[in-house]
Amino acid sequence: MTLLIIAYLGGVLTIFSPCILPVLPFVFARAGQPFVRSTLPMLAGMAITFAAVATLAAVGGAWAIQANEYGRLAALVLLSIFGLSLMSPRLANAITRPIVDFGNRLTNASSMPGSAPTALGSLMLGVATGLLWAPCAGPILGLVLTGAALQGANLETTLLLAAYAAGAATSLAVALFAGGRIFAGMKRSLGISERLRQGLGAAVLAGVGVIALGLDTGLLARLSYASTASLEQAVLDKLHTARSPAPSSEVASNSMMALDTTSPFHADLPIEGQAPSLDGAVEWLNSPPLTIEQLRGKVVLVDFWTYSCINCIRTVPFVRAWAEKYKDQGLVVIGVHAPEFAFEKKIDNVKKAIGDFQIGYPVAVDNDYTIWRAFENSYWPAHYLIDAKGQIRYHHFGEGNYQQTEQAIQDLLREAGSDMKASASVNPDAKGAEAAPDLQNIGSGETYLGYQRATSFSSFEAMQADTARDYSAKPLQLNEWGLSGTWTVGAEEAKLDKAEGAIGYRFSARDLHLVLGPDDSGKPVRFQVTLDGKPPGADHGADTDADGNGTVTTTRLYQLVRQSADVKPRDFQIRFLDPGVEAYAFTFG
Repeated sequence: MTLLIIAYLGGVLTIFSPCILPVLPFVFARAGQPFVRSTLPMLAGMAITFAAVATLAAVGGAWAIQANEYGRLAALVLLSIFGLSLMSPRLANAITRPIVDFGNRLTNASSMPGSAPTALGSLMLGVATGLLWAPCAGPILGLVLTGAALQGANLETTLLLAAYAAGAATSLAVALFAGGRIFAGMKRSLGISERLRQGLGAAVLAGVGVIALGLDTGLLARLSYASTASLEQAVLDKLHTARSPAPSSEVASNSMMALDTTSPFHADLPIEGQAPSLDGAVEWLNSPPLTIEQLRGKVVLVDFWTYSCINCIRTVPFVRAWAEKYKDQGLVVIGVHAPEFAFEKKIDNVKKAIGDFQIGYPVAVDNDYTIWRAFENSYWPAHYLIDAKGQIRYHHFGEGNYQQTEQAIQDLLREAGSDMKASASVNPDAKGAEAAPDLQNIGSGETYLGYQRATSFSSFEAMQADTARDYSAKPLQLNEWGLSGTWTVGAEEAKLDKAEGAIGYRFSARDLHLVLGPDDSGKPVRFQVTLDGKPPGADHGADTDADGNGTVTTTRLYQLVRQSADVKPRDFQIRFLDPGVEAYAFTFG
C-alpha cells in the first residue's frame, strides 16, 4: 500500500515537470466539456494506456517496443487530425474527408452547433494521449520501473504504474477544472470562442510536433532533470520506511552469542522491525552462508550493491573502512550483491569485482533477489543496520550520510556492550571511480543504451531493436547521445558488429563513466576517447591515458573522463578499434 501511495504522489508531482507540457494541449482541448462524458473518459484512457504500455516496455522484448512505435505513429496521426479539426474543419475536410470525418466522430473535435462529446470519443483521445506521454523518469518513476524490470510482468507492476498515471490524471483534472473556468469566462466576456478553439488547435499541432521530434524525451527531459527530484526524494524518504517482520520462529531463535544486557547505553535509534532472513543467496563469497540466528549478539551492516553501479562503487571505500575499523568491536558487514544487468549474475564476474575492490567481508550473491525482496529493498546502494537483538535500527538509501551511518554503527556497538572509545569518522583515500562525485557540477544523469530504458538517443537513423543497423553521428545537444557504425541494440546493451564504430555523448560533469564489456568471445576491445575532437590530455579518466587509449577486458564500469580544470559541457566520443564491445550505461560524477 505504501508503494502505491508513493507512486500516486509521484504522478501528482508530474504537473510541475516540463515533460507534461506536450500533452497539456490535448487535455485542455476538452476544457468546458462535461466532466463525466468528456474529461473523465479521456483521463482514464490516458492512465490505463500508459500503465499498459509502460508495463510492456519495462518487462517485454523487442516486439513490445516495436508495437508501441506503431501505436505512437497512429496516435500522432489521430491527434494531428484532431488539431486540424479544431483549427479549421473546412481545411481538415479538404485534406481527406473520410479520415477527418472519422476523426471528428471519434474525438468530437469540432465545435459545430449541436455537436456533443461522447464518452467513447473522449476515451479514444485519452488512449492516443497515453501512447504519446513520456514522463520524465524521476526517483519515483525510476523506482517503479526498476521494480518492474526486476520482478517481471505481474499485477503489482501494473498497479504501481496505474497509480502513477492516476496521480498525473488527478493533477491534470485539477488543472483542467481551473483552466476550464477561465476559458468559459473568456468566452462569455470577450466573445472569442472561435479564436480560442483555433488557438487550442495550434497548440495541439505544436504538441504533436514536439513529440514527433522527440523533444519530450530530449530537451524537456533535460529541463526537468532536477525540477521535481528533490520533492520526489522527500516523498520516498518520508513514506517508504515500512519493514516486514521476520517469521516468529526466527524472532524466537536462540542466539549463538550471549547479549550483554548490563550495558547502560541505549542508542537513540528507532526499531524498524525484525531483520528478515538472509536465506536465498545462490552463493556466498568470502564466507560460508550466514544466518540471522548466527549473527545474534553482533551488529550487522547489510549493504545492497551491484558491481557496475557508480553510486555503489563510491560507497565501497567507506563500507570497506567500516568493516576493518570495527571488526574487533563486534561489527559484521555483509554485502548483498543484487545484479542490475544480466552480466552481473555471472559468479566469476562478481568474484573478479570483489578482488578489484579489495572486499574482504562476506558477500551474498542474490541473483534471484530473494534477500532484496525480504528486506523490501528498492535501491542501489542501500544500507541497513541490525542490532545485537536482530532488529533493524537504521537504514540509508544512496550515497552520502557517511558520518551519520558511522555514528549509528558506533551507537549500536556501544549498546551491544562494546567499550570502544570515541574516534573520528573514517575518511578513505578514494581514487578513480571510487572518488566522491562533484555534485555541484553534475548536469548529466544516468543514461541507458539498451532499448528497454534508452532515452535521449540522437543519430540520423532511428534506433532499431535486436537488429544490426548502420548508424551515423549527428551534432548533439546537451545530454543527447548517438551511435555511428554498425550496431545491434538489445534490451540492455548496444553491441558493436564491425570495427570502427563509435558512441558520442554531449555531457556536463567532472567525470564520465561507461559500463562496457567484451562479447561472449571474451576478446579484448581497444578504444580511443576524444573530448571536443581532441585527445583528453589531463582530462583522461582512470581507464584511459592522456592520448585517450584504453582496452575493454572485462565487463565493468570504466572511468573515461575526469575533467581536471573547470567543468563545462564537452563533446565526448569513444571509438572502438575492434568489434564485439557491449555498452550498457553512462553515469557521471
